[in-house]
Amino acid sequence: MLHHPTSYNHYTFTHAIKACTLLHARQKGLEIHAHVIKSGYYSDIFIYNSLLNFYVVANDIVSACRIFDLMSFPDVVSWTSIISGLSKCGFEEEAIVKFCSMDVKPNTITLVSVMSACSSLRALKLGKAIHGYSLRNLDESNIILDNVILDFYVRCGSLVSAKYLFVNMLKRDVVSWTTMVGGYAQRGFSEEAVRVFREMVEGGEAQPNEATIVNVLSACSSIGALSLGQWVHSYIDTRSDLPVEGNVGNALINMYVKCGNVGMATHIFNMLMHKDIISWSTIISGMAMNGHGMHALHLFSLMLVHGVPPDDVTFIGLLSACSHAGLVNKGLMFFEAMKDVYRIMPQEQHYACMVDMYGRAGLLEEAEDFIRKMPVEAEGPIWGALLNACRVHWNEKMFERIRQCLLDTRGVSIGTFALLSNTYASSDRWEDAIKVRDAMRSMGLKKMAGCSWIEIKKAIALQELVDAIVAGQQTIGTDGDEDSKPDNISMAGDVSTWGHALVKISLSVSSHHLGEEQKKLDVLSNEVFSKALKFLTELIMIFMRVWIFFHCILISEEEEETNICGAI
Repeated sequence: MLHHPTSYNHYTFTHAIKACTLLHARQKGLEIHAHVIKSGYYSDIFIYNSLLNFYVVANDIVSACRIFDLMSFPDVVSWTSIISGLSKCGFEEEAIVKFCSMDVKPNTITLVSVMSACSSLRALKLGKAIHGYSLRNLDESNIILDNVILDFYVRCGSLVSAKYLFVNMLKRDVVSWTTMVGGYAQRGFSEEAVRVFREMVEGGEAQPNEATIVNVLSACSSIGALSLGQWVHSYIDTRSDLPVEGNVGNALINMYVKCGNVGMATHIFNMLMHKDIISWSTIISGMAMNGHGMHALHLFSLMLVHGVPPDDVTFIGLLSACSHAGLVNKGLMFFEAMKDVYRIMPQEQHYACMVDMYGRAGLLEEAEDFIRKMPVEAEGPIWGALLNACRVHWNEKMFERIRQCLLDTRGVSIGTFALLSNTYASSDRWEDAIKVRDAMRSMGLKKMAGCSWIEIKKAIALQELVDAIVAGQQTIGTDGDEDSKPDNISMAGDVSTWGHALVKISLSVSSHHLGEEQKKLDVLSNEVFSKALKFLTELIMIFMRVWIFFHCILISEEEEETNICGAI
């Protein structure tokens, strides 16, 4: 055909270039581009747009820009192609500049492309302006554009705007629902993620897909909502198109280990047809965090037998297992093997695990020596691990030395200041404790209240744990009228064995969450809390006064079961 000029025209070239684009036939596309130049059809807008799209799809943004610059009067298709290409290839700022210089009215696809660029740059102000433009100028709603804008708000952390858009969308598909569930889960609003998922399932507007399931299981893991996670698991079992494999299987394992159900996590793991590195690393780390250090090491041996090479996450789990089990020599062996055998460069978490392992074993000098011999400068978490070990074993001289090293490092976390303050308070150095707290305030740092979750009939309510340095008394829910139970439960008791009161537990369950369940919270009496606090005090003293641990109290009255899972 190319040897007979009368047998082809600009339509022929347009379709030929489109075919090369679909087939990703780059070399043939370049040849056709050369024939276009020779034949004299180079000024045709349709050929220009076809070539522009060809280079964009091929990720050759330089050639695409050259084509665009040659165009005298680019149309909306031309502008959309170049904006999309720039955004896709990582030139988001250039994409936005092109959009702002458009001399034709953008269409829906143009807006989708530029909103993607705004999402990558977290350009909230500009994205809101483009959203406003779309509302004013588009005749009808477009679900693809709405989903992109929804994702934009989620990525920028503007969940209020995301929720407003989501609620007012005329039509929502599985992408819309998954974006909201994932947004809430990733931003720490796990209970909202679970609520949206439940609404999705019960409403039937769209069926959850794999991504939705993974996100909601992550939310259940974060708040330790075992029964909700089990409900999601039972939902998965009703879906033949959602097998417990791959990402779904790994998410289930992660949920069960973080909720403390090691048996079910092991069952899911054993049922997996294909166990990838994520599966092995998750179950190994889960065993370590639940106190099954030897089992974690056994699983690592099986992992090697199955021919799955470990990665950096696997070794974090292994070192954590050795740390909690007191296996210092094995921990050293794994650390050296990670570097010498598997050629994995240790990261901050690996070094912190090693220091924690030495510290738990009481080998404080060895821990400090390990830090000073590190090939990289120790960051805050590493010094913080040793500082905590000094506090547990109460080596005051080393504590002061490490404290200064820690404060000299970059990016000291608020948790470090809290650790310093609590340590000084526990040794009756109240002036030093107050100075640390004052320093936090002067730096504008505020320690967020810890929290736990009360799960009642698959409903989640929040229980806050607020730091308080209180001598001699522990008060629970003292805000408001002390006689109004169960809204406020007050108890004063002698906790002098603590040295100082580390926490003040404030139980505040709103009627919105519980309704009639409030009447049954009378079981949370002063006597129950007194016994619980006494028991927890003894545990803290036994376990070297470690002040963060997980507890679970199951309270049953008649046919009602209330599961209280918390972190003190």
